[in-house]
Amino acid sequence: MTLVKQIPVLLLLLGTLSLSAQEDLDDQPAPRAVSVEDLLPKFDGDGTVISHTGQFKISGGNSADRGTAANLAEETKEEFLRLLEEKDEWKVPVVIKLIGEVGDPVPMRSTVQDIWYSGKGYEMRIMVNLSRGLQREPYKRSVMSSLIYARGVSDVESVNAEVPLSVPPWLVEGLLEANAWRLKQTDRKLYDALFQHGGLFKIDDLFGLGESEYSSIDAASRAAFRVSSGALVMALLEQPDGKTGIREFLKAVPSFQGEMPSLLRIHFPELNLSETSLAKWWALQLANKGTAPLTEAMTVAQTERALNEALRLRYRDDEGAMQEVPLTDWTHIAALEEGQRIDAVRLAQDDLLRLSYRCFPSYRMLLLEYQSLLTDFVKGETKSLTSSLNMLAETRQTMIAKADLARDFLDWFEITRARETSGVFNDYLNLKARLKSQPNFRRDRISEYLDRLDPLFHVPEKRRDPFSINDSMPPF
Repeated sequence: MTLVKQIPVLLLLLGTLSLSAQEDLDDQPAPRAVSVEDLLPKFDGDGTVISHTGQFKISGGNSADRGTAANLAEETKEEFLRLLEEKDEWKVPVVIKLIGEVGDPVPMRSTVQDIWYSGKGYEMRIMVNLSRGLQREPYKRSVMSSLIYARGVSDVESVNAEVPLSVPPWLVEGLLEANAWRLKQTDRKLYDALFQHGGLFKIDDLFGLGESEYSSIDAASRAAFRVSSGALVMALLEQPDGKTGIREFLKAVPSFQGEMPSLLRIHFPELNLSETSLAKWWALQLANKGTAPLTEAMTVAQTERALNEALRLRYRDDEGAMQEVPLTDWTHIAALEEGQRIDAVRLAQDDLLRLSYRCFPSYRMLLLEYQSLLTDFVKGETKSLTSSLNMLAETRQTMIAKADLARDFLDWFEITRARETSGVFNDYLNLKARLKSQPNFRRDRISEYLDRLDPLFHVPEKRRDPFSINDSMPPF
């Protein structure tokens, strides 16, 4: 059958499929429209806000704080449910109380959690201090922790009142980081740095860090802890039936009193392959998340370091030992045979090709020039090789200088045009405020001696009244 004769048959088949698909669509019910008002928090006259799903009840503070707290709580919950791929079937309410106002003394902790049991069941309670406003990250962390606790007490009959409940910090931070990675809100370079340097925390360190120890670590250690925990949680989620395993694992965590690896192996059987399999999965996750995509370009400084590593000639000496020299020292091996010169430049050419995918864009023409010089070296055409290398080196120095000037200009522009703080130094500011509001007075003999001497160096100047020189004489 020719193609012309087949066309009517094809058109008939397409028409039949189209009608069939249309009939299937007609049989399906139209999607239910959701009113915008249904997604807003509910306000009442008593200064209380109930989130749109009804699980969070917020009181205290002003109306703006209560509305923001309700929306952030629901945002954290929605991200949590999407990560676990499950529906919202909450059973334990979360009551949030906003206390204080901006400018009050800063407490040691901005949020405090508690579990309350009434005759009807459990409820989670969160106290949030507003001395520094409603801080997004600590608040979302408390909400996430409460959601995990709620899973552990959702079945009231199975809860043992004599067993203390606790949620480890690594699990809370790991879930938050896994959500941030899913939403592309975290930095890949942190994973790469931890993988390259071995990380600040090992598996046992993650499991052994308690809530009090976590609250006392500095910002850099906290960032490393969060990334390490996130990699571990994502490694668990990527296990066979990882979503099911993590859901059951979260229900058992709050009341679990044993070693954490034992509980993990119960819900993730694939981790039983060996004693170090969990650490291997964790390290592979760090390496995977830290791998840069081809679309991510290097900076000028990173390109320079990679280029210096690539521009090396490798050859074997008379004794058969492998030697390596920079390209600028090509004269030392100019007498090699053509086959040996080909072997000497092969790795350098491969490195330049790989570097061209991710180098700083303005370096691509330079890489082509270096490739051309390596080809000339293989052919024995070295008459102008040294002068060409010197010209390329000067060009690179000019590019480095321009990049430094551009960076300095952007720094100046950001500093002079900034209208709000970046939040980078929030950890330092919180520590400073906490130390100021809760001074630690020393009682040793040296401190007491210095305290007695301190007033001698701060003599207040007495204000003299110009109209009272003495009691017997007038001022004029």
